Amino acid sequence: EFCEDLIKAAPMHDLGKISIDDHILRKPGKLDEEEFDIIKTHAAKSAELVKEILEDVEEDHFVTVATNVARHHHERWDGTGYPDSLKGDEIPFEARIMAVADVYDALVSPRIYKKAQSHEEAVSIICKESGSHFDPDVVEAFLTFANDLPDMYKQFENTEKEYAI
Repeated sequence: EFCEDLIKAAPMHDLGKISIDDHILRKPGKLDEEEFDIIKTHAAKSAELVKEILEDVEEDHFVTVATNVARHHHERWDGTGYPDSLKGDEIPFEARIMAVADVYDALVSPRIYKKAQSHEEAVSIICKESGSHFDPDVVEAFLTFANDLPDMYKQFENTEKEYAI
């Protein structure tokens, strides 16, 4: 049940970005401090939206997982993340998993402000940040299947092309 909830919740983790002005989201260069402070509000806004949308139509356990993923996926194992500066096991387990998945995807995906990094570079960064940014146990679990990710991404890209209009 937990795994199913997490799989269903993951795509909603950044829903709060709809409240962030496009000039910030699509800025080609580095964000200034004020812009980054605005971006950081998306996690709490995501949680509010997810809870509001799901609360009366989904099971409580799913609402909890989805809200935790949305609110806490930018918390860091060392307590320097946002929005609540949670540390270690204070961070809900589902959010610790989402943190690794979100960073991997951000690293290997092209963005307006950066080129995609290789799978090897992304895995190396995640490993280096184990114990500071990420829960070491989650990183260890990630490494058990990380080499399957490039093929999964290729399958996803092929599916996207197949359904493109």
